[in-house]
Amino acid sequence: MSSADKNLSVFTTDGLPDITHKKFVIVVAEWNSDVTEALFQGAYKTLVDHGAQTQNILRANVPGSFELSFGSQVYAQKADVDAVIAIGCVIQGETKHNDYINHAVAHGLTDVALKYNKPVIFGVLTPNTLQQALDRAGGIHGNKGDEAAITAIKMLSLQ
Repeated sequence: MSSADKNLSVFTTDGLPDITHKKFVIVVAEWNSDVTEALFQGAYKTLVDHGAQTQNILRANVPGSFELSFGSQVYAQKADVDAVIAIGCVIQGETKHNDYINHAVAHGLTDVALKYNKPVIFGVLTPNTLQQALDRAGGIHGNKGDEAAITAIKMLSLQ
């Protein structure tokens, strides 16, 4: 189901694990900062609303979405970090750069998760336009940051 048909901020919370003592790192791309800041705020609020302690939520900024994989790896390798949420936004634009960036980030984050055996969440928007991004960063389609945070919490229940 596409996000055009679903609100990203509506999800089931049945059976969520206790995250009171879990440590999260949210790695945020600075590129498209109006969008990524809204996504960060959504992720942060969702973690707190579901029991994360504010001192256990760290933020790390990277220049753009391409750098999310390395930024996530820096924190995923730390034994005291339970989950990493990568937040970014790559808008289609006039060239195919988005194809290369999005594929690289998706593969990079997957590799980091598997290498360190912990949740590393793809909270990256891949819209065609800025308006589509805004619609998914707290707009009419909810907030992908909320969804990314809930995904991190749910993935922790597997461990």
